[in-house]
Amino acid sequence: MDKEDLLSRTKRFALDIINFIDFLPQNNKGVIISRQILKSGTSVGANYRAACRSKSKDDFIYKIKIVEEEADETLFWLEIINEASLVSNQ
Repeated sequence: MDKEDLLSRTKRFALDIINFIDFLPQNNKGVIISRQILKSGTSVGANYRAACRSKSKDDFIYKIKIVEEEADETLFWLEIINEASLVSNQ
């Protein structure tokens, strides 16, 4: 996996998250979780792009850790959505 592949995949992930939130219910739970997952899911790609422009190896490591944290937060929200049955499995 190379840099261009990850740039493309993280951008596609952000677009998938943007489209996915339309399936969440438009009640308090859905709206709050939509905001959370939209912020974390789209920041994965944005922060990866920032990491690719890092000024040093240490700067890259710092920025990649942010990518990892945002991806993990997104996974958390996806697990919550699934376990709370906020969307159908279709």
